[in-house]
Amino acid sequence: MTHTSLPARTLAQKLIAQAAGMAHVEPGEIVNCKVDLAMFHDSSGPRRLKPMLESLGASIWDKSKVVLVMDHYVPEQDDDSRRIVRIARDWAREQQLPHVYDSIGICHVVLPQKGHIRPGMFCVGGDSHSPTGGAFGAYMFGIGSTEMLGVMVTGELWVRVPQTLRMAWKNRLAPGVMAKDMMLHMIGQFGMNGGQYQAVEFCGTAVQALSMQERMTLSNMSAEMGAQAGLIAPDAITHDWLQAAGVAMPADAADASYWQTDAQAPCTTYDFDAATLAPQVAAPHSPSNTHPVQALANTRVDVAYIGACTGAKLDDLRAAALVLKGQRVAHGVRLMVAPASLQDMQAAQTEGIMDVLRQAGADVLPTSCGACSGYGGSIPDGANVIATTARNFKGRMGSSTAQVYLASPYTVAASALRGSISDPRELLA
Repeated sequence: MTHTSLPARTLAQKLIAQAAGMAHVEPGEIVNCKVDLAMFHDSSGPRRLKPMLESLGASIWDKSKVVLVMDHYVPEQDDDSRRIVRIARDWAREQQLPHVYDSIGICHVVLPQKGHIRPGMFCVGGDSHSPTGGAFGAYMFGIGSTEMLGVMVTGELWVRVPQTLRMAWKNRLAPGVMAKDMMLHMIGQFGMNGGQYQAVEFCGTAVQALSMQERMTLSNMSAEMGAQAGLIAPDAITHDWLQAAGVAMPADAADASYWQTDAQAPCTTYDFDAATLAPQVAAPHSPSNTHPVQALANTRVDVAYIGACTGAKLDDLRAAALVLKGQRVAHGVRLMVAPASLQDMQAAQTEGIMDVLRQAGADVLPTSCGACSGYGGSIPDGANVIATTARNFKGRMGSSTAQVYLASPYTVAASALRGSISDPRELLA
């Protein structure tokens, strides 16, 4: 790959240009891109794609580039979920899809853990939190069923080259503060449409200091800013994580000097100081209704939920265990823990983390989307819930009368211990 005599470009421009087979693309330009990977799950995929493909008499362009994950309606608890999951399983067998992951975790976490994402890729997903892939230096975003049908048949998709908003975080996060707090703070500042159809890129020393799983939280929740993609330039941490996941890194993908936004590239930069950030909490019923934790201190908590692709990865479980070790949750509080993947749960078990959580009084739930997508009926009506999920829209977690607050695993664990929204830094001091 040669990259000589080109104007300064953003990471988004470089990724889209490669997918379009062009030397250079400009923001606002509409180009046709070849898709490297298409992911969908039991809810967004076969039950919608199967009849449309059959009506066209069409077949899948490249089955090796398709990943199907069963995570929304598992484990099946009623006739409707059994029907949806059966359609997905039957279709996967019928199509002989080579990459099917059934009930082992949430798609956005399973996908990189199974080695499907690497820098330089152009990927789509049948889920709004598909920008998670951007943490690995891939251009990945969510699309609807009709667009996914087009991808399934042609392996291509047009895209309008986005403007880039760079979120530059200096210094490092203090103990008890996480990537989730960074995201809630940014969503509170910019609103849910602040990055609409744009590429949000996270950078700076604070981002570079984050683990891959923490970076995944940033990219994932770029969706809550309305962004198309949430990008982080790959570096040694990316490379090491992917190698551990068994990903063979091609020479150009490992070229960290290339998959970066150039110094003079056309973008808007916003500056933040990670060292001064307090734990954040989003009050009902929007992720943008965000406040420092002290502003909501002493709000009663009935349910504490540590789950979802934004809040139950191994790093998240470790954070919760750090607060809960040797303690018991407050009387009357139900603590629920739904690890994001089987791999993360097994690692947490090996480290003794799952024992800490259980001894603190946690109910351990299956590794699936669960209550985050309103499935399972585990959130009681009228309850005050503090959750590590990405969204707190009215009825999102099932009950339309529940009041859902969003926070980091540290803050959720601290609030479960005290029975009210609490600053985890007080317990970690």
